[in-house]
Amino acid sequence: MQTDIPTLFVEINDQNYIFAAGKYDENQKFKIIEKIVTPNEGIEEKRFTNIDLAQRLIKKNIQNIEDKINFIFKEVTIIIDNFDNPCINISGYKKLNGSQVLKENISYILNSLKLAISENEKKKNILHIFNSKSILDGIPVENLPIGLFGDFYSHELTFFLINNNDVKNIRQIFNKNNLKVKKILIKNFVEGSQIIDQNNKIETFFKIKINKDSSHINFFDQASFRYEEYFNFGTNIILKDIAKVCSINRETIIEMLSDQIITNKKVQNDNELLEEKYFVKDSYRKIRKKLILDIVNARIEEILNIILNRNVNIKSFKQNSTAIFLILEDQLILDNFKENFKFYISKDNNFDPFLINNFQIDTSIISAAFLSAYGWKKEAIPVTQTKNSLITRIFKSIFE
Repeated sequence: MQTDIPTLFVEINDQNYIFAAGKYDENQKFKIIEKIVTPNEGIEEKRFTNIDLAQRLIKKNIQNIEDKINFIFKEVTIIIDNFDNPCINISGYKKLNGSQVLKENISYILNSLKLAISENEKKKNILHIFNSKSILDGIPVENLPIGLFGDFYSHELTFFLINNNDVKNIRQIFNKNNLKVKKILIKNFVEGSQIIDQNNKIETFFKIKINKDSSHINFFDQASFRYEEYFNFGTNIILKDIAKVCSINRETIIEMLSDQIITNKKVQNDNELLEEKYFVKDSYRKIRKKLILDIVNARIEEILNIILNRNVNIKSFKQNSTAIFLILEDQLILDNFKENFKFYISKDNNFDPFLINNFQIDTSIISAAFLSAYGWKKEAIPVTQTKNSLITRIFKSIFE
């Protein structure tokens, strides 16, 4: 990897564009040298709604970075976190009849599955392909079994897709800024790789991230990214429920949560009332703290039932020993109700979830730089096979 040459990354998420430039040092470590975070204007409801506005904003910020570091970028790596990325798990197989598994066998399966996806999903592009399962004669094998003998080999791949129009818009915006899109990475893949790097013994897990207005769940199986699902709700519905049932405004709720008075440890008396000092903009009413806590618990249980506990889409992935990593974006919710979330996760799963902080921008960009440069151990790169000539096919049919 070339050192001292800046590389550009742009993240597009629900709220922001993040522009980051970095360099590899002499030890091949990537370091951020310049960064800009700005609102993601021109995007609404997971799609570009104003290409010109987005293009102008992106151009201005990239030029600002280029001026600061005195370098003109020719290409960019994009990290996306607010577009639809459906995933498909599909298997292929090869009859071996006692022969060895060859690299060509696996390449054939990969290319055949890739072709099947491309032909059946004509309105979508493939972003990522992961090796999910390798099974030789009914026995799962951790690594590709090249050189092993067997009768029947099956290989499962996971494809992550993106709508053609979204890809076209991304490329158009950056091409007009004289930038070639080198690669597009899904942010959940980047964050999952961070979790694996930081927890060497855990490669199979769920990652649940609950933001204020949206949520999602991802599943990694033996370091292979297998599944993701988004939901259009977040922790703000907890505050809305409290406001609706108790007829108090949001400012009052935030004030009492800031004092952390509505927690399992502090609400010991069922008849304890909310103090009058919190009703600055509301007329004082006698509201039991236990009622507020009951509202919170009911909503947390419902949120986790939809995302995890009763989600039929992930039923085949769930095992009692599977690790669960939980991220709560809203600091007030985290400070007051993290134990409540952990309780309702472990209630139906024999595992105490790991509560982790939201991912920092710099560390995410550094992880993306590593994935962009070196790839991932469970990523599958299909090799296009050259068709044999007629003479070659005749000789093969005779001698094989």
